[in-house]
Amino acid sequence: QVQVVESGGGLVQPGGSLRLSCAASGRRFTNYAMGWYRQAPGKQRELVARVSSGGITTYADSVKGRFIISRDDVKRTSNLQMNSLQPEDTGIYYCNQKTVSPSGDYWGQGTQVTVSS
Repeated sequence: QVQVVESGGGLVQPGGSLRLSCAASGRRFTNYAMGWYRQAPGKQRELVARVSSGGITTYADSVKGRFIISRDDVKRTSNLQMNSLQPEDTGIYYCNQKTVSPSGDYWGQGTQVTVSS
């Protein structure tokens, strides 16, 4: 089906920036959304940002104005530019491809982001 691989996580100080990347391979779909989710220790996985097949973006309130999601349909990639990072942004970040027809959810293995001084 679809394989999704994230990269770019790491340790950063508060106020710093990181850029996460996601690459998809395998079966191609024409109508799909790309999203980034995160899971902090002891918490449920939550949506961070999402971009639809039409380019409409959605952000969690906590990251609006700081994070930017993008997608490149030719390269089959998605990036998440994270600025002004805070300790509460710490967690495992997962890339997701959600297809419409047929419907499907494809997840990467996650990449750790730690914001700490």
